[in-house]
Amino acid sequence: QVQLVESGGGLVQAGGSLRVSCAASGRTASSDAMGWFRQAPGKEREFVARISWSGGVTIYADSVKGRFTISRDNAKNTVYLQMNSLKPEDTAVYYCAAGRFTRGGMRGDYWGQGTQVTVSS
Repeated sequence: QVQLVESGGGLVQAGGSLRVSCAASGRTASSDAMGWFRQAPGKEREFVARISWSGGVTIYADSVKGRFTISRDNAKNTVYLQMNSLKPEDTAVYYCAAGRFTRGGMRGDYWGQGTQVTVSS
């Protein structure tokens, strides 16, 4: 089992920045990817970004490319998502996930409880 705890969400104005964090514990070695998904009201959960534990290889959804940066601190078993130039359409609950690489993203096997990010216009 892998436990994931997110933190750092909040309210920010459009154009602003926010960083969310995800602390992982448990059998993290069972997952080769960590990442972020988001779900806006009335919409399906969508992939945002992922990173490998070992090589730092990253991939992003087109909608956030160039604005969001995913990183990890292996010593702290923590993954971060730095979000810049935020837009109202980035408003969603952001979920941390641990799982496996897929082509173009990842499959989430374990999930955090989610953290709300609200971008006001």
